[in-house]
Amino acid sequence: MSTPVRPRRSVLFMPGSNPRALEKARSLPADAVVIDLEDAVAPDAKGEARARVAATLRDGGFKPREVVVRTNGVDTPWFTEDLAMIAAASAREEGPDALLLPKVNDPETLLTVGRALEALGAAPSLRLWAMIETPIAVLRALDIALAAKNPVSRLAVLALGTNDLSKETGARIVPGRAPMASWLSHCVLAARAGGTGVLDAVWNDFRDIEGFARECAEAAAMGFDGKTLIHPDQIAPCNAAFSPPQEEVAAARALIALFDRPENAGKGVVQIEGRMVERMHADIARQTVALADAIAARM
Repeated sequence: MSTPVRPRRSVLFMPGSNPRALEKARSLPADAVVIDLEDAVAPDAKGEARARVAATLRDGGFKPREVVVRTNGVDTPWFTEDLAMIAAASAREEGPDALLLPKVNDPETLLTVGRALEALGAAPSLRLWAMIETPIAVLRALDIALAAKNPVSRLAVLALGTNDLSKETGARIVPGRAPMASWLSHCVLAARAGGTGVLDAVWNDFRDIEGFARECAEAAAMGFDGKTLIHPDQIAPCNAAFSPPQEEVAAARALIALFDRPENAGKGVVQIEGRMVERMHADIARQTVALADAIAARM
């Protein structure tokens, strides 16, 4: 049985310490919301934010958005309680869909956290998303992504963190991101080898929508599923960039119909509008249609 397609075009970070922002997230057209307990929360407010997030998750009301909670790092004093809260919340009907783990540097961390979630009684449906935001994580991206083959890891998504990568490497985040292009492509390849989703990193200047839209288009062309966001104004252009155009969907449906004809059942290659296309292209078309249908179902 194939896994249902889940659009992750726009993934909006929201601070776990801000109740107004969390309330607003329930009505925004983002595909997913990441409730942040890490960077967005000061050290002396961690406990209060965790309690607020637990209450927010109990209240629910986020569907059909995917709900993700970013924990503090595994090496911090807050991680154990973060994990316990998320595991308990996942057992409820409208519990979180996933947790986002910062600075994952190796596959062993995923397996350790996966075993801890099992011991805490987390729902089997709870997934794990991994932040790839250090040099060693980029270099080991394939090993990390392949951990998804082991169900213990619960791994579903790799999420890039270019701000941290810039800080640790000295590479500048410039238009087109040429200094990081090979890293980004490497992580896309790793994710596809492991069978996971992959998200591009945030765009920092949320007022520059034109520049943001351009980077979204570049990321979509590179093969990313979507992009993490820091402001609601970024949602619409992001959704547009990562949605297949209507003409592309129509062409995909026509190609599928052509291969589905009885006379083409055993053919590996057929002709359409003067072009020869392979059955592989029909498989790509099915992916396009599946994504388009999944997006339409959310509206």
